[in-house]
Amino acid sequence: MRSTASLLLLACAAALPAQAPVTLQQVMGVATRAPDQVIRYGEAPEQFGHLRLPRGTGPFPVVVFIHGGCWLSQFGIEHAAPLEQALADSGYAVWSLEYRRVGNPGGGWPGTFRDVAAGADYLRTVAGRYPLDLTRVIAAGHSAGGFFALWLAARHKLPAGAELRDPDPLRVHGVLGLAPAPDLEGLHQAGVCGKVINGLMGGSPTEVPTRYAAASLMQLAPIDVPTEAVIGEADASWAPVGRAYVRRAMEAGDRRLHVVEVPGAGHFDVIAPFAPAWRAVMDGLRALVPRR
Repeated sequence: MRSTASLLLLACAAALPAQAPVTLQQVMGVATRAPDQVIRYGEAPEQFGHLRLPRGTGPFPVVVFIHGGCWLSQFGIEHAAPLEQALADSGYAVWSLEYRRVGNPGGGWPGTFRDVAAGADYLRTVAGRYPLDLTRVIAAGHSAGGFFALWLAARHKLPAGAELRDPDPLRVHGVLGLAPAPDLEGLHQAGVCGKVINGLMGGSPTEVPTRYAAASLMQLAPIDVPTEAVIGEADASWAPVGRAYVRRAMEAGDRRLHVVEVPGAGHFDVIAPFAPAWRAVMDGLRALVPRR
C-alpha cells in the first residue's frame, strides 16, 4: 500500500513514450474473447454483468468495473472488453457492470444509481458460485464510471432515510478512478454531453439539492477509502473535472488519495491496455490490492 499522505504525482515523461492520444475507435478495435459468464442481476435488459476469471484456482481479488460514456444509453459496456480481459489476464477477477443510463427506460434518477448499487451488491451472490475473494474488492471505473466507483465506496456515508441509502452495501476496499468525472455540480454548470446531468439527476443542484447531496462526490468527500486516480494530462475535456475532485477531497482532509497524471495521455488511454498509460493503471491497482 502507498503512503496515506495526499499528493499529486506527475508521471515522468521520459518513462512513458509520447504518442497521440488513444481514440475510442482504437479501443473498440481490440479483439477480445467473450466473457466467461454473462450474469443478470435484474430483469431490465441492461441489468447484467460480465464476469471474467483469471487462470488458476482462486480465490481471486475482484475488480468491480463500471464503464463510462457520459451516462448516455448510446455508450454501452462493449468498449470495456479490452480492459476487462487485460485485468483478468493480470490475475484479477472482473465483475463489469452494464446498467440503465439516460435514454434507457428507467435510466436517470434514481434507476441508474440503483442499478450500479444492485449490480455491485450482487457480487455476493456471484461469489457463491465462483472463487472470488470478497475481502479484496476494488471498485474501478472510467469517466462516468469513475464517478460511480467513487460513489460505491461512499454509499456508507448516506444518512438514514436517504433515497439511495442501503443498510448493508458491499464493502469496497479501494477505488481505482480512471479519468473520473466526480464533480456533478461542475458538469451540470458546463452542460456536458447535451446537458446529460439534468437527465441523470432530474434537475439542477438548486432544483433537487437532496439528490446532489446523496450523489455528488464533491459533497461526499472524503470517502475514507484508499483511492488511486489516473488522469491523462492531455484529456482536455475531462481532466479538469478529476482535478476539481482531487482539490475538494484534499480540502476535506482525504489522506488516502494518490493521483498520477500521465503526460500526453488522453481520455481513452487509461482504458487501453496497449497504451503506455496502462502501466500507471496497473501500478495503481496493485498498490490497492496486490496479487498473492
